[in-house]
Amino acid sequence: MLHDHGVVRSQSLHGDCYDNAQAESLWSRLKTEELEARDWPVFADLADAQASVAEYFDYYNHERLRSSIDYQTPYYTHQQLLQLNALNCPA
Repeated sequence: MLHDHGVVRSQSLHGDCYDNAQAESLWSRLKTEELEARDWPVFADLADAQASVAEYFDYYNHERLRSSIDYQTPYYTHQQLLQLNALNCPA
């Protein structure tokens, strides 16, 4: 049925349960911190759902500190890695 509708399944690599850990962590946080805090019904409509998820992703990437990256934001850490890679890249 998926093939008939042009859908490609997304699965982790065989035998690698940590392949998708970061994405699963993000979805877990979204559900816990954003969705469970809302009253029922969760969203008024699709536009409300899209705006809520977009706002959470912005918060998650630019404001929410992560202990796994020395209490920095993912955006800040990514920018630091880009700068480091640029310095180590031969011209």
